[in-house]
Amino acid sequence: MFILSMARKNAKTTFSAFLLLLHLCGPEARPNSQLFSAAQSREQASILFALAAKMVRMSPDLLQYVVIRDTAKQLACGELGTLYRALSAEASTAYGLSPAFAVHDELGQVKGPRSELYEAIETAAGAQQEPLSIVISTQAPTDADLLSVLIDDAKRGGDPRIKLRLYTADESLDPFSVKAIRQANPHYDVFMNKEEVKRQAESAKRMPSSENSYRNLILNQRVNLTNPFISRGVWDGCAGEVDYDALAFGEVYMGLDLSARNDLTAIVAVAKDTDGVWQTDPYFFAPQIGVKERSHKDRVPYDVWAQQGFLTLTPGASINYEEVAIWLAEYCSTRNVVRIHFDRWRMDVLKSELDRIGAELPLQPFGQGFKDMTPALDVLESELINKNLRHGAHPVLTMCASNAVATRDPAGNRKLDKSKATGRIDGIVALAMALGASSATDERLPSIGSDYQLMTV
Repeated sequence: MFILSMARKNAKTTFSAFLLLLHLCGPEARPNSQLFSAAQSREQASILFALAAKMVRMSPDLLQYVVIRDTAKQLACGELGTLYRALSAEASTAYGLSPAFAVHDELGQVKGPRSELYEAIETAAGAQQEPLSIVISTQAPTDADLLSVLIDDAKRGGDPRIKLRLYTADESLDPFSVKAIRQANPHYDVFMNKEEVKRQAESAKRMPSSENSYRNLILNQRVNLTNPFISRGVWDGCAGEVDYDALAFGEVYMGLDLSARNDLTAIVAVAKDTDGVWQTDPYFFAPQIGVKERSHKDRVPYDVWAQQGFLTLTPGASINYEEVAIWLAEYCSTRNVVRIHFDRWRMDVLKSELDRIGAELPLQPFGQGFKDMTPALDVLESELINKNLRHGAHPVLTMCASNAVATRDPAGNRKLDKSKATGRIDGIVALAMALGASSATDERLPSIGSDYQLMTV
């Protein structure tokens, strides 16, 4: 397999059409072989077929040997017995094929780690002696998408038969510079409209909401097209070293987001330093059994983070709340913890463990709806934009920040939406609750609801 990834408007589909003809009736053709192009939509499949057919029609020599079947989207070379078909994921997947050559056009459009069409073609190639598959696409938005999985596997070099050519802008560069654009666009100085590309860069620079789309499509960077709650540039701007003295000697506020059976439990503590900058201290817990499987599923290195000390693994296949309770009690015993905001989910289990060890903590429930989350997110957003927060580039918290997506109600209030997130966001939920705890007052609690009260357990 050969993977070629570059930014849009670099004639990827045209290149795919040339490759198809090369294997249909050119020097790479094998007699009586089947060739396929695979696209995620009928429109994309039609474009590739139409380009290949147009090349045939423009060549008197090719027209002598290649038959064009527009309705079926097929090209056939009778003299060699070769047949090309354009397939799309929207059509019924055809099994029982035996492709000697296949080109996967814009595989980056596949969301998630699987594609039935891709698997059908790749598994069908097993009957061929030396099948060739080519992937030509702009990068997928997330690590969990199929193309990203293939690229990461190729980078590791586990299979020498897989070759990778990746044109992507170095993330250390100014994303709006010509140097960054050139790195992702090998044909920038050949046939691309430079003025139009520069205009797109200036537009993305003026409007931050367009930056992610620009980075993915123009710079070929792996960036989620869904606008996150926290942009990468804003988050990176707060990645300074954490002053742990502020947490040891100042007033500490905490957010606690407990997990389901095998998800992440996140605890984030914040405290202001002498300059009024929030210093963060995040902690994450996950069950030890199955950590490698979850790493593979979520496409993040939980096992490596555990080895590096960024993630604590508790015994068993589900979160051990006894260990979380003991850690929380010990942490609070050495610091001036003013308030701990928590999500009610699974809190009854943790409270039982805290009762058992006799821990008394300033716990306060915090709703996850618009009413409570809106002011907390406003504070978090403001502190990040003003670079008034330091998170030390903690990798698990950074992962959560990149996944977080906020949703609005008709009144413009916001909350974090796990259903729209591309991965775990527990750490950002806990961070928002911690900053919410810093601005909360005990007096306001009765006005929120009778079930809200300062809890000492």
